[in-house]
Amino acid sequence: MYFERILHIDLTQGKSWVEPMDARQIQPYLGGIGLAVRLLYDHLPAGADPLGPENVLVFAPGPFAGTLVATGGKHAVVAKSPLTGMIGDSLSGSFWSHTLRRAGYDALVLTGRADALSYLVIQDDQVRIRKAGHLAGLDTLATEDAVRGELGSEEFSVSAIGPAGERLVCFALIANDRGRMAGRTGLGAVLGSKNLKAIAVRGSRTIRIADMVGLEPLTMDLARRCQGPMTEKYRGLGTPSNVLVFDYLGTLPTRNYRQTTFEGAEKVSGEALSRRYVERVVACSGCPVACEHVAVVRDGPYAGARARIDYEPLYAVTSLWGVDDLRPAIRAIELAGLAGVDAISAGTAVAWAMECFERGILKRGDFDGLEPRFGDAEAGLAVLEKIVRREGIGDLLAEGTRRAAEQVGGDSLDFAMQVKGMEMAGYDPRGLKTMALGYAVGTRGACHNRAPGYSADIQGRVSRFAGGPDHGAALVDLEDKAALLDSLGICKFIRAVFGDFYAEASRLYRAVTGLELTPEMLALAGPRICTLKKAFNIREGWTAADDRLPRRALEDAVPAGPNREPLMVKETELQAMIAGYYAARGWTADGQIPKSQLIALGLEDLAKDTGA
Repeated sequence: MYFERILHIDLTQGKSWVEPMDARQIQPYLGGIGLAVRLLYDHLPAGADPLGPENVLVFAPGPFAGTLVATGGKHAVVAKSPLTGMIGDSLSGSFWSHTLRRAGYDALVLTGRADALSYLVIQDDQVRIRKAGHLAGLDTLATEDAVRGELGSEEFSVSAIGPAGERLVCFALIANDRGRMAGRTGLGAVLGSKNLKAIAVRGSRTIRIADMVGLEPLTMDLARRCQGPMTEKYRGLGTPSNVLVFDYLGTLPTRNYRQTTFEGAEKVSGEALSRRYVERVVACSGCPVACEHVAVVRDGPYAGARARIDYEPLYAVTSLWGVDDLRPAIRAIELAGLAGVDAISAGTAVAWAMECFERGILKRGDFDGLEPRFGDAEAGLAVLEKIVRREGIGDLLAEGTRRAAEQVGGDSLDFAMQVKGMEMAGYDPRGLKTMALGYAVGTRGACHNRAPGYSADIQGRVSRFAGGPDHGAALVDLEDKAALLDSLGICKFIRAVFGDFYAEASRLYRAVTGLELTPEMLALAGPRICTLKKAFNIREGWTAADDRLPRRALEDAVPAGPNREPLMVKETELQAMIAGYYAARGWTADGQIPKSQLIALGLEDLAKDTGA
């Protein structure tokens, strides 16, 4: 059941208070991403500086956090992104979500800025702001350990930033529970801009279940299916198994997207990782799948490096850099986690810098004597270290590839692989047309998670080689379901285990909360949450011109078809897909939201800002 309490903390004033919020007010947004975005929309002044004290940072667990629902322990972190200037939303699966709920809150809303580096302590109804100057410069793990040590209890769940967050690297992340990350859109920089090093939470309340008798068989059945064939990939090699899959499909980003297959793919594959480096497999809180593979380097110059390896950070420091050695890759991912930066954005920034150097746009002197070429892992690591320290060229790259390219000039923006300022993920759009559309229209930028178009492409729901209006409807369906999973706090890796997702998820919700939620009501929540995010972006200045792909995707053909014929995303294809997407959403031809659509979704109060 919901606690019906939102904790607000004004760091400037050093004050906290609880806002009552009826469960019926929360229900349209479910929790997690949906609730967090609603709170952000309501409390953030339009046009606020993402790194100013007026930005609002919201943490919101899903309604299943702390219950028996498998993988239901995710929490959302949301603010205006310093990387894009638009909606910044991220997710993490950890005990932090359980603990915030046990403290008695459905969400935490932070405003203002502390007068010195500090950390928050939330223990049930008690809120304290403690000085943290002595924690300055500590990495994410050391910060968590130090805070727990000072508080004298391992029962505190801690979210923390590393030195990159303190230095306001625009793609800094927020870490929690020793290796879990709210990774994308630069929310670690927002926390750093508020002079907060960490947030420690401990709670003693009971998370009440409306119908435990009804919930138990539902959760037992779900957990059983989570151990079935639909999750075998994740339980086996984990997401690094994607390396060889996408290399085979001709969609593995290589050398800053200049190629889409990598001759060294076998050497950096999930299979190679498992054979030589995986030490153990770990799971997020409440997860029966256990997909994360912890890898350790045992020899060579990177001996002792240890990191949790997923596909996204792996491709970003191997094929994207032209590097076929897993040892420096493990070290790079470890460095990103400890320093507290999103490895996708950081890896892409390094790859862009490598291409700039090879083209002669940036010189040896720009890199303080380094010569960062594709294939040189040591140079890539050195540039990554400069980013997290904001040292030399790293100070520019820490702003993200879009701003870096705008400052460097020339044709460097053509191969800055980002949309709306956020760097692309590990799926080349030229051979995955629904993914191309998802990158272009995604509310948080070039995202594979909120707009997972690749699944429609690979499953053959639409052609992955030729884009058209039908791709729009396919993407809308995927986005809506993703928004529901993100708001309920359920991991997307179990999405395929549901037979009838809407019926099953609504039964789980009713058993946990005691609130009536039909499959039809749940289905309406997906477009409501997606439209709310779009409305936020419109209020912050979005126009249809922002729904674009980098020129490389539109003009540089790559061999990605079934016979390796040259493929690109033609401008006519992209515009046809975007038109189909806007139509499927019920929006105008220029992507604005009609007032009638807002009313139909129960968002009529947004019409003053966004209604066409």
